[in-house]
This record gives sequence, C-alpha cells and structure tokens, in this order.
Amino acid sequence: MNLHPATIILIAANILISIKGFNDLQFFDRYKFNISAIRAGQRERTITSGFLHVDVGHLFVNMFTLYFFADVVIDWFGPSRFLITYLVSLLAGSLLAMYFHRNEPFYSAVGASGAVTGVLYAAILLEPEMRLALMFIPIPLPAYILGIGYLLYSIYGMKSRLGNIGHTAHFGGAVGGYLITLIFKPEIIASHPTMVILLALPIVLLFILQKMGKL
Repeated sequence: MNLHPATIILIAANILISIKGFNDLQFFDRYKFNISAIRAGQRERTITSGFLHVDVGHLFVNMFTLYFFADVVIDWFGPSRFLITYLVSLLAGSLLAMYFHRNEPFYSAVGASGAVTGVLYAAILLEPEMRLALMFIPIPLPAYILGIGYLLYSIYGMKSRLGNIGHTAHFGGAVGGYLITLIFKPEIIASHPTMVILLALPIVLLFILQKMGKL
C-alpha cells in the first residue's frame, strides 16, 4: 500500500517531534498535555501533545494504526478533509480530557491516539462493511463491532483508571471523527442509519454515566 503524501506528512511530524521529545525532557514537558498549564494560557498544548509520545513503542502503534486507516478516509474525503479530520479528532480528544480531568491540575498526557482513533472511527462510518482482525482474534469481525467494543473498553478504562493510558483522549478522538464525518458526509445518516445509531450508543452512554456521577 502506497502512502499518500498527507499521511507521510503526519507520520513524519509525529516521528520528528517525538524524537525531539525523547531527547529533550524540557521540550517534552513544555508541550505535553497538562491541565494546569493549559489553564494558565498554554492552549497550544492541546495540539502539540498529540505529536509527542512516551517511547518508540507508543509511537509505532499509533503510526501503524494510522497507516492502515488513513487511505480509507483520504479516498472518501481527499487529503485536505483527511487532515481536518485528524486535527479535529486530536483537538476533541484534548477537550474531552480537559472536561473530564478539570479537577486534576497535575493530569498530563501525550500521544496521537485521539487523532488516530478519530481516523479509525471515520473509516468505520465511511466503510461500515469493512472487516478487521486483531492479533488475538484471528477471525475478521465487522469493523463497527470492534469500534463499539473499543469505546466501551475506553469507558471502562476511564472508570477504573486502567493503566497509564489516555482513555479519555481516545474517546474524545472517536467523538471528533464521528461528528466531522457526519458533517462532511451527511448522506451517511440516510444510507446507513443503523450504523450511525450503533456507533453513537457508546458516546451517549459515556455522557449518561458522567451525568450520573459514575465516572
């Protein structure tokens, strides 16, 4: 599979900025996501944090996932709207993290996971018949089942604070990818209404749980 220049630009930006962060702790600390710093006026962190990673493994997983799903979105939307989808998802992940962790001034996070999850969710909406297989589930499953399952897992991770993972940003990225896809391609609502509703269910569940104080 040939990489589109738009995908190459994103992967290159993530690699170069992450390598800078690996070798310069001061740079890493200055541009990572941090609640108190953003509240103090450093709003650029909501974007810059999405290009930093903890280590090479973290970077590889995100870029590998982007590599597989970027072309689906580019084929439907073109490179400009693909980049918008990526950035909107990144920002949505940061904004949801700001909302859910607003009372945790020391909360910090890095990584492109929110943006990549948004691209993944957009790809599922655009090609709902797409089938995916995971390493531990060798049988290909409908992509929407894995997408919904992933968001339900993210809710569980947010509730239990499972691992050192930014589950909130993942979820926010999916919300961003979902909404921007429906804005760019509203006819999906008519052509695949069941899919649109199914993919919205975890999002609705998240806010119901939050309203009930369960998160």
